Amino acid sequence: EQGYETGEHAPGLKLGGCGAYKAAHHIIKTHAKVWHSYNNTWRREQRGMVGISLTSGWGEPVDPHSQTDRDAAERYIQFHLGWFANPIYRGDYPEVMKNYVGKKSAQQGLGTSRLPTFSVQEKTYIKGTSDFLGIGHFTTRYVLQKNFPFLQVSSYHTDHDLAELVDPNWPAPGPKWLYSVPWGFRRLLNFIKTQYGNPLIYVTENGVSETVQCPQLCDEWRIQYLKGYINEILKALNDGVNVKGYTAWSLLDKFEWNKGFSERFGLYHIDFKNKDKPRYPKASVDYYKKIISANGFPNPREVMS
Repeated sequence: EQGYETGEHAPGLKLGGCGAYKAAHHIIKTHAKVWHSYNNTWRREQRGMVGISLTSGWGEPVDPHSQTDRDAAERYIQFHLGWFANPIYRGDYPEVMKNYVGKKSAQQGLGTSRLPTFSVQEKTYIKGTSDFLGIGHFTTRYVLQKNFPFLQVSSYHTDHDLAELVDPNWPAPGPKWLYSVPWGFRRLLNFIKTQYGNPLIYVTENGVSETVQCPQLCDEWRIQYLKGYINEILKALNDGVNVKGYTAWSLLDKFEWNKGFSERFGLYHIDFKNKDKPRYPKASVDYYKKIISANGFPNPREVMS
């Protein structure tokens, strides 16, 4: 979406309303081809696994008693996670995506939907092509219905007719988009369990960045973030969600998309101005070491059910 719709990321194309959908369509078909290639050629000998890693936030209805808000929150998750996961696990794009993009395309006078379609053969070929689901998750939004006018320039963001809100009380230690909302992760994991037949899950990315330099390496907010989110994964495990592994994002400060080196997700601080790029452990390193050495929280009293 940011590479082919808004142009914020490489390759910087601004193909409003259709670029993101076309790029995703190719990604899904290519992923399936890779899975089948491995399955047919190397799996018997290597006994490996091929999956896909998808990044998604969680969408919570502003008013859980409002059917309109609940529908909007459902669209949020289907237009993010379901966009890729639904074809792989259920054989086609989510119905709500097909309906909304199709309806808006027709209102624009287009003969066909801006959301591409899979042939019957492609649906069969794609369905089931994941031995595990990788999940990247960082934050949550409150969601409510918002209608965009028909004449507005079409875009992925206006297709789902919703607005995203945040609670001003949510901690926001890093960039403006990343609020710490641990309970959203448990709900996302349970959604995956229900929607996609409780697949094997590896958490491939979960963490928080800082945009302000902290010379004392005192990232207490990262400790609280990791504690909260890992605790919610433990709750999801107790719910029966099939989470097999967890990867904190990230080990080192690094090049972060169009933010360059200014946004730091690392457990280790990197001095980029020094030609040797020395590494310094932040406070979160010691905390995370204790968690992984104990394979959980060292003190059981830290875990809140």
